Amino acid sequence: MQTAIASGEVIGCEVLLRWHHPERGLIPPDDFIPLAEECGAILPIGEWVLRTACREAAQWTYPRKISVNLSPVQITHGNLVTMVAHVLEETGLAAGRLELEITESTIIGDKDRALDILRRIKALGVTIAIDDFGTGYSSLDTLRSFPFDKIKLDRTFIAEISGSQQAKAIIRAILALGQSLAIPVLAEGVETDEQLSLLLAEGCDEAQGFLLGRPQPLEYFRRVHAVIGPCAIAAAS
Repeated sequence: MQTAIASGEVIGCEVLLRWHHPERGLIPPDDFIPLAEECGAILPIGEWVLRTACREAAQWTYPRKISVNLSPVQITHGNLVTMVAHVLEETGLAAGRLELEITESTIIGDKDRALDILRRIKALGVTIAIDDFGTGYSSLDTLRSFPFDKIKLDRTFIAEISGSQQAKAIIRAILALGQSLAIPVLAEGVETDEQLSLLLAEGCDEAQGFLLGRPQPLEYFRRVHAVIGPCAIAAAS
């Protein structure tokens, strides 16, 4: 669940891909995603994930956002812009409800081409978020080069926010940067009331993590998001 910190309102959901192997059980994404990228299977997998997510979100009674991660392979291969446009048309999901997440590694290989593709996707009305911010190689240059709609602050800083002055200083700097550029900042990996309280005090816009909602299977969202209206999770004061 992605939550507005000040109000506690649930504003969106991020899609998490999981593989349940019939013999090996649950295979972590860190194990199978790199293999899928290496062999090219990530292209049909990524398209299936996007189409399934958009189809499901289009059926929700209340228009929360749905966030889907993009692989670097999807950026560099195939016609991503056309695929996104076709999926939106096919599923009937309003473009403004779809948010695509990328990491800086997604655009490092061919920055000009990648940014051109992202601008064309953004022109469809889709929003673009930069994920795992603060861990890349050229964060400030990346923000200067492309008008991102959201900054997702990496969970490693949140894990240390209560015990590390350095982590807290970095968080403050990124929040100030986001405010200066008028880009909302979402903190990932929020797991304690203390972390949420500190983020609220520092003026962070949004958060997600186990404290606000654990990953749930697709059936859960079919039940819940089809029937509930704007709801709030109690934010720390």
